[in-house]
Amino acid sequence: MLNEPKIESQTLESKTDEARGHPSQLPNASGAIARLAFTRAKAAGIAVEPLLKGAHLTLSQMENPHLHLKVRDQIQFLNLVAGALADDFLGFHLAQAPDLREFGLFYYVLASAETLMDAFERAARYSSILNEGICCRCTDGGELRVSLCYVGVNRHPDRHQIEFLLTALIRISRQLTGMHLMPTRMRLIHFRERGSPEFPEYFGDDVQFGADEDEIVFPARIANLPVVSADPYLSKILIGYCEEALSKRMSTYRSFRANVENAIVPLLPHGKASASEIARRLGIGQRTFARRLSTEGLTFSGLLERLRFDLANRYLQDRNLSISEIAWLLGYQEVGGFSHAFKRWTGKTPRERRTKVAA
Repeated sequence: MLNEPKIESQTLESKTDEARGHPSQLPNASGAIARLAFTRAKAAGIAVEPLLKGAHLTLSQMENPHLHLKVRDQIQFLNLVAGALADDFLGFHLAQAPDLREFGLFYYVLASAETLMDAFERAARYSSILNEGICCRCTDGGELRVSLCYVGVNRHPDRHQIEFLLTALIRISRQLTGMHLMPTRMRLIHFRERGSPEFPEYFGDDVQFGADEDEIVFPARIANLPVVSADPYLSKILIGYCEEALSKRMSTYRSFRANVENAIVPLLPHGKASASEIARRLGIGQRTFARRLSTEGLTFSGLLERLRFDLANRYLQDRNLSISEIAWLLGYQEVGGFSHAFKRWTGKTPRERRTKVAA
């Protein structure tokens, strides 16, 4: 636990890695997003080898499209490429580049559906074919809502993968219907001071950061829009292939830690990240909650403090965020409480750490 007077970030990060579990237990992705980032970086003349090493990836993995990557490694690689390119909206930009047919079986099973709602429901069922760390839900009530949640992988380090996925979802909906569909709102768990000036073209004017869920909401009336490429015969064949692929995927992952952290982050700014509330949201009793953390060598207080440390370092890299805003995002009522905690972790104040990172 964090009971030392000073804790260096490298030590803390290495302990965090150890707690993440054996790599074979972690969710995989097709790696399509990482390979798009790899190509973009090479085209810009960026030295890609150090970036790959920093994300525990290899050149052979990038050059072989049949090899799957760990979702965690893909997220880290996107972060590193975004930094190297100075593109804070890398995922959003990458999603506008590929021919959607490059997503293969997943795209074609959507494109053969009869209606847009059918296509979204297929996206929800078969999303793990592309990314085992993403669970997609689609609901049709007063509004058509498509939400994404992370399974077995930490959500909080990510901006670019999630923005890629939601942008791609908009592109797919437009291509399938032949219409320039526009969401009524979009909500994202990660925090930004502001979105890209290009966002309104894809997401409309109602984009909320720091939300408790990642979702896009459409008017209910679009659910029954016909898919222009609908093909019932091809659809039947492709569903068979998808069901076979789905049966081979892992259904559960052992990282309870990741699921707890994903539940904590949206609650931090509101001061509601208590053990009892997280247990309630995960649908388990408090004793079971504590026991499952214990099996991963964790306590709730220790996990919460490490998570705050990790988030603090990420937020300090964003020059648009003030120290007081970062304190609020981490659930501290006063800047002084955040400064005291950060100095206990690192021996430096948040301002000193920000200055060192910028140097």
